[in-house]
Amino acid sequence: MRLITTLVLFLVFHVASAAPVKPFLTLEMAKKIADVCERKADSEGWRKVNIAIYDDGGNLKLFRRQDNAYLHSIKISKLKGHTSSGLPRTTRDLGKLNYSYGDKPLGIEEVPGFVIFPGGVPIMTNSGYQIGGVGVSGATGDQDEECAKAGIAAISSMLN
Repeated sequence: MRLITTLVLFLVFHVASAAPVKPFLTLEMAKKIADVCERKADSEGWRKVNIAIYDDGGNLKLFRRQDNAYLHSIKISKLKGHTSSGLPRTTRDLGKLNYSYGDKPLGIEEVPGFVIFPGGVPIMTNSGYQIGGVGVSGATGDQDEECAKAGIAAISSMLN
């Protein structure tokens, strides 16, 4: 009986350890994204920004607000980050998709909590897995998006 129990435990732990590990967003990655985004906004002389980083489950991983960043941009950065954490496209691209049929929008703008303007960018691994999203708000939409992309680019070596 003892031998069977030992064998079963060995198999359970061996099989569990051999299972592939799903890639995920670490706190280290999120901090680096935020650090680079802050430095980018400062070096470009943009308005101060709020940065919201979410994992692929839509859970807030890290939030950072630069001194004197707009207060209402807190909510906007979180909406951008949350939107981009669950869809493999930028919030800008969602807007383009929504209005791609001219006078007949697809209705994405009616989904509560979805943002369809620039500043939200998904975090994708090099093999195509989505592990989260970054939302930036406070500068212009184009600058917010550029800031998020710069942060994600800074962790490209960690996205294997």
